[in-house]
Amino acid sequence: MAVAPFHLAIPVDDLHKARAFYGELLGCSEGRSSDHWIDWNFYGHQLVTHVAPDRLLPPVSNPVDGHDVPVPHFGVVLDMPSWETLAKRVREAGIEFVIEPYVRFKGKPGEQATMFFYDPAGNALEFKAFADIGQLFAK
Repeated sequence: MAVAPFHLAIPVDDLHKARAFYGELLGCSEGRSSDHWIDWNFYGHQLVTHVAPDRLLPPVSNPVDGHDVPVPHFGVVLDMPSWETLAKRVREAGIEFVIEPYVRFKGKPGEQATMFFYDPAGNALEFKAFADIGQLFAK
């Protein structure tokens, strides 16, 4: 089955910071925009950053593989070389990781490389990669 692009709208408090983060750091191309929102090509998916500073919520987390995973969060599954390149770019930009890049569930079903960090508005992002993409939905 072909993967359909998803659409996700998230709150941000500053569109200039959103442009620097999503456009410059993550390399997402900008689509339509206004003074209140920006459409992004987020790895083939439609991500919209809407100015809504009063909508930002304090972070919460759940334990996964010995780490406190921020909830909610979103992201994409990349191939391993792209994941490694992104991890390096985020580190070099001085972005603080919530969870440093590492391999989760090592030697178990669903083994994956993962990393978590926040955008400037406090939205949590997770990027993952699998050595074997067949493990994406492994139990």
